Amino acid sequence: MALEDMLAQTEARMKKAIDALRKDAASVRTGRAAPSLVESLEVEAYGTPTPLIQLAAISAPEPRLLVVQVWDKGLMKAVEKAIIDSNLGLTPNNDGTLIRLSLPALTEERRKDLVKQLHKKIEEGRVELRTLRRHAHDEIRAQEKASGVSADDMKRLEAQLQKLTDRYILVADEIGQAKEKEILAV
Repeated sequence: MALEDMLAQTEARMKKAIDALRKDAASVRTGRAAPSLVESLEVEAYGTPTPLIQLAAISAPEPRLLVVQVWDKGLMKAVEKAIIDSNLGLTPNNDGTLIRLSLPALTEERRKDLVKQLHKKIEEGRVELRTLRRHAHDEIRAQEKASGVSADDMKRLEAQLQKLTDRYILVADEIGQAKEKEILAV
């Protein structure tokens, strides 16, 4: 495999890691109701853990209210249990057809806890990016020994790899800062 192809492949993996980080950060609660808060909750449905988004329509009709409309009414109890078991601090209100989730106003202490959770997720994203860089670097070294690539080319590729990593780590930091602002907004 050409080294430039390997760099392109590494960049594609880094983009996927950033997309996963965005999705992960979206699941951290803010002061406003957002369907992404509960869509990935695992519900025990038909003997299989299934994401809530595949079992129900989720909407946010008001800034502090989520409405979950489960398509199969037999799964209402399982959905309720999944919401209660999550560490979101939400209490489901089931009226037989809909599950309403009122989001209480966040206390200062809860906001700080959420920011800590967010920082942990962002750091995990950074670690993933650095791991991808290390794998690419190891591959470059293996190619150097196998095909006798010049030292100048190696330095150029390593510099490109580092620039790529720095760029994606900056994107991860920006995701974190934007989400932190959202959490801390009263």
